[in-house]
Amino acid sequence: MFDITLLWRAPKINPVNRKARSIPGLNPIDLYGRVFTFSWFGFLIAFWSWYAFPPLLYVTIAKDLNLKQTDIANSNIVALTATLLVRLVAGPACDRFGPRYTFAGCLLAGAIPTALAGAVYNAKGLLALRFFVGILGGSFVPCQVWSTGFFDKNVVGTANALTGGFGNAGGGITYFLMPAIFDSLVANQGLTPHVAWRVTFIVPFICITVTATAMLILTPDTPTGKWSERHLAVQQNLVSHGISGAVVDVPGELTDKATTGTNSPSASTEKKLGFEAVEPKQPSNFTHEAQLGEQQMLDTARGEVVVKPSLREAMSVIFSLQTLVLAGGYFCSFGGELAINSILGSYYVKNFPYLKQTGSGNWAAMFGLLNVVFRPLGGAISDFIYPRTGVWGKKIWIHTLAIVTGVFLIAIGLTDPTSQNTMFGLVAGMAFFLEAGNGANFSLVPHVHPHANGIVSGCTGASGNFGGIIFAIIFRYNHKDYARVFWIIGVMTIAINLSLSWIRPIPKGQVGGR
Repeated sequence: MFDITLLWRAPKINPVNRKARSIPGLNPIDLYGRVFTFSWFGFLIAFWSWYAFPPLLYVTIAKDLNLKQTDIANSNIVALTATLLVRLVAGPACDRFGPRYTFAGCLLAGAIPTALAGAVYNAKGLLALRFFVGILGGSFVPCQVWSTGFFDKNVVGTANALTGGFGNAGGGITYFLMPAIFDSLVANQGLTPHVAWRVTFIVPFICITVTATAMLILTPDTPTGKWSERHLAVQQNLVSHGISGAVVDVPGELTDKATTGTNSPSASTEKKLGFEAVEPKQPSNFTHEAQLGEQQMLDTARGEVVVKPSLREAMSVIFSLQTLVLAGGYFCSFGGELAINSILGSYYVKNFPYLKQTGSGNWAAMFGLLNVVFRPLGGAISDFIYPRTGVWGKKIWIHTLAIVTGVFLIAIGLTDPTSQNTMFGLVAGMAFFLEAGNGANFSLVPHVHPHANGIVSGCTGASGNFGGIIFAIIFRYNHKDYARVFWIIGVMTIAINLSLSWIRPIPKGQVGGR
């Protein structure tokens, strides 16, 4: 039975990597609760600004800049392309510099072009600006890597799904906030639409800058302290528990060679790590620690501490079948979400013209806001399945959600509803399985090549953007025949997931992550 006090109580922690075994999400004073809060809120602010254009783009901005339908579609594709590139870089950057600095860097780099939105006066300027604003979308990767670094395997799926889901809600919030801010500036401040939409973008700029600064000041890199010292901390934790079987090299390579004995590391190991052996303490002296066996501690130290891989090692991770499974699943789920989020307001206006810009935006916002519930639910169910079925259960859950999503997409595409009840009902049903799929996907990510979590997260996140680009291109060349593209995406989603269903969830013989 769920203990509600876990939402604010100090969590039990893994004695080796100091990761939390529960999520104190309602306690920002607690170290783990604070990192959890900054993870989701930082990504929510980033997503809001990243998708700040679509709510105003199809009516107000298009009229002001004399944009054609192809100009709007091209700007959506460009925004996703930038994010794709940033996510590919952000993964290795997390492994090298740590997720906190990478996260703050993405936010601050994306805040600058956000503030410069008012300098756009033509289609080319819009393309250039949206490309650089797309940097903000890359913040998803450090968000997930940071969350993975603070929460243990029993809850990491839920933690990643919550931070990702709350963050993705920024795509819904932007459909409420941007039109509301714009309308307020026009009605209450007397600004013309030409000026008002430009001023509107100053609001997310301020929020992003404040959030990134607070993140750097108030939070640590890892539960054990500095990112550069994470390996030392793990080895010291092993020694303090009377275990010396895993040797962690500095600056970040893990050796699989186990030493004998259970009292203290060898003299060469002490010199290499820069600390002296201490007398092992009895486990009962460690408060708030989960009880793990010696082999579990060794596996955690050997296989689940992020390292700085060589180019050859990185390539083997990127091109492994297990990474392909994650990439393919996220290509369909998050790629579909991004592309649909860009056109949904316009689709509603097409089928229900009486809704106009603000009304259609409010209904389109619901698609993004459902992430608050549906994405975390996908991760939570994945964590519930995990103790009973292992990682295979998590993988089967991903494919099941994807296939049902495809069925809903095909239904929307073939019926092209002109009834609001039918349209909104089908979109809500599709959103449940699509967004739960996002959460389920990043519930499996921490188990695959855990020593290279940044690379795996970066590749998976980037594939989501790649899917968004491909689907956005399909939308572009079908003009306003949105229904046709819905069923095309549905068929692709089912086909891709069926083709990946036979692959093992984690590599054979992998240490850690099980």
